[in-house]
Amino acid sequence: QVQLVESGGGLVQAGGSLRLSCAASGRTFSMYPVGWFRQAPGKEREFVAAINWNGTTYYQDSVEGRFTISRNNAKNTVYLQMNSLKPDDTAVYFCAAREGGSAYSTLTQKMNYKYWGQGTQVTVSS
Repeated sequence: QVQLVESGGGLVQAGGSLRLSCAASGRTFSMYPVGWFRQAPGKEREFVAAINWNGTTYYQDSVEGRFTISRNNAKNTVYLQMNSLKPDDTAVYFCAAREGGSAYSTLTQKMNYKYWGQGTQVTVSS
């Protein structure tokens, strides 16, 4: 069993930065692919970024070059550094983890994740 807790959300002006953290319990967390998703009001939860066990990363096109996902396995934590934030980035951000395969096509689909955090609100003002 894995429990995930997100933190680091808040209110920031357009162009600013935030770093989200996803802290996990569980001894084997370092072997789990982890993804970040976001959900804006009235919209579907969408893929943002993912990182697999060996550090390979994947990004949604709209955040490529602005967001960076990383992990510190010694701390059982995955990070999402968000720079050059835009009002369209406003959403609740969730981290998620899965056991098993880590292909791009798998990691970009929310249905493939078994464990989810409670989410953290990110609001970007214009």
